[in-house]
Amino acid sequence: MSGRTASAILGGFAGRGCARSRRFVGIPYPRKTETMRELILFPRPASEDADAPPRPLPRRDELDPRHQWRLEDMYPSPGAWRESFDRIPERIEALTSRKGRAGESSEALLETLRARDRLNESFGRLYVYAHLYRDQNTGDPEGQALAERIAALRPKVGEAESWIPPEILALPEERIAAFLDENEELRLYRHDLDDLLRLRPHTLSPEEEKLLALSGNVAAGPRNAFTMLNNADLRFPAIRDEEGREVEVTKGRFSLFMESRERRVRRDAYEALLGTYRKFRNVFAALLSGSVTKDIFYARARGYDNCLERALDGGNIPRAVFDTTLRAVQERPEPLRRYLDLRRRILGLEELRPWDLFVPLFPEGEEKIPYEEAVALVREGLRPLGPAYGAALDEGLGGGWIDVYENEGKRSGAYSWGAYGAHPYVLLNWQGTLDDVFTLAHELGHALHTRHSSRRQPYVYADYSIFTAEVASTTNEALLMHHLLETTEDRNRKLHLLNQRLDQIRGTVYTQVLFAEFERRIHEAAEREEPITAEALGGIFTEAHETLYGDRVERDELHDVYWARIPHFYTGFYVYQYATGFAAATALSQRILREGEEAVRRYIGFLEAGGSDYPIEILRRAGVDMTSPEPIEETVRLFDRLLDEVEALL
Repeated sequence: MSGRTASAILGGFAGRGCARSRRFVGIPYPRKTETMRELILFPRPASEDADAPPRPLPRRDELDPRHQWRLEDMYPSPGAWRESFDRIPERIEALTSRKGRAGESSEALLETLRARDRLNESFGRLYVYAHLYRDQNTGDPEGQALAERIAALRPKVGEAESWIPPEILALPEERIAAFLDENEELRLYRHDLDDLLRLRPHTLSPEEEKLLALSGNVAAGPRNAFTMLNNADLRFPAIRDEEGREVEVTKGRFSLFMESRERRVRRDAYEALLGTYRKFRNVFAALLSGSVTKDIFYARARGYDNCLERALDGGNIPRAVFDTTLRAVQERPEPLRRYLDLRRRILGLEELRPWDLFVPLFPEGEEKIPYEEAVALVREGLRPLGPAYGAALDEGLGGGWIDVYENEGKRSGAYSWGAYGAHPYVLLNWQGTLDDVFTLAHELGHALHTRHSSRRQPYVYADYSIFTAEVASTTNEALLMHHLLETTEDRNRKLHLLNQRLDQIRGTVYTQVLFAEFERRIHEAAEREEPITAEALGGIFTEAHETLYGDRVERDELHDVYWARIPHFYTGFYVYQYATGFAAATALSQRILREGEEAVRRYIGFLEAGGSDYPIEILRRAGVDMTSPEPIEETVRLFDRLLDEVEALL
């Protein structure tokens, strides 16, 4: 995650989408709720040593504090958080007292925007801390209480600023232009104001904006309920591992089971996990249906033709980018199916089942990687980004940013999140696989993106668009992979790395396109007022899966409920940006490796740009045109070339 805003907290939830989210730093949005490994067909957030005997997860106080994030860098204690929380009404009053005065003069407009930013900055820090505190142990009542208190305040903050857009839009554009000409300090907000004017057709009256702001907690209900059910309440049955020991399935252990060389263990883990989701499929369907209904409500309330139009308009993303991304992948399923055929042959199977998709093809190249060794690998792999980036990386790795190991109650997966004025934070659930090494590089990419943009940009532009959010993280992964392939001479190790890269593309491009197609279809069905039931969702997921996978994977009724466990579906039309981000990152990393210092300079400029321009333009200046199909098509070709390398080595 990297952060969001109040109106865009309210953005993500109260109908603005990411439209105004640039100016709010600190409010969560899906880009890093979990790392993209939570989105591949079977996630890998494991954090237990596969060679160790099964044991209960440790309590948080049993772990080394050196491997835990320092939330006291943001607030010394929950008590200090509460003191800051209690001062929010003062900032709300400071903003609302300006209502009706924004157009009096350029100075009045400037002070209105500054008061808005001061409120959002304070609220954002409170919001991030509360959720970080909760996520380190989701069963802790104090963490739950902090998150609930800040969630209850969110609609009040949204209401407090809801009058600003319509009041500014009521001013003649020539008056706003005159204000900008006469007031040098106000010019800081030129892009912010231009973006507001662009959205004039979708901005409502002050009274209507207030109503939408007040609906924030209601709109967040399906996502919040999903989060608590999925992370705190859901329990999975035990299975017998390779040694015959009875072990409870957890999300962390699940990935270990899915990589087991014993097919029976993989199948049993699959049935334990997905079988549990199937038992609650009607609950999950009701929650997802509620989230889609929310999307439709805000799209129609703001005058959009459909939910996709609203989602894209927030970042000023052309519809062609979404359509081209899906079409470029869907029209070329052959490389993916070729990979699946290769996997089946190497595993010696007559047919692939869902539990066969993540067992390592080349286990001889595997090795356990201690966290400290992974840190050294990441440092070396990112050396092409130059000494300044390396110094910032060392700052993040030096302590206080990263929560490394799994503990009892800790949120699964991985993410990066930060609030303006504080260093970023990274949540991991370290297990020691190669995939964990790439997760570390990925989340540090997010964290360093946040650090660069926050230090370079004022608050109003410090947050970067969702569309660019996955670029920095995936660039890090590409550079790390290049380093490992270049420095590995062992054939088995190289095969293992190549398969890792293939799985990265499969999970980040093919699977995200599958999910994006699923999202598109369920929103269109709901817009046609068709019921969104568990059966309907299963059918739509199956159809989207067949578009890419064809008949290469034998499915069952459990596979068709996989949609139930994807948190990103609760923020509509986000996942396709994993695919676009991967394509952009592939292009940028190749330029960095080929061109050196000049490409690095452009790339650092991309990191520092934050939200100071539209994402398409920021990427274009960095050297990638995402309005063209070329980046995504090149990624598909890369997948094909990697398959050639694997077959040549075999």
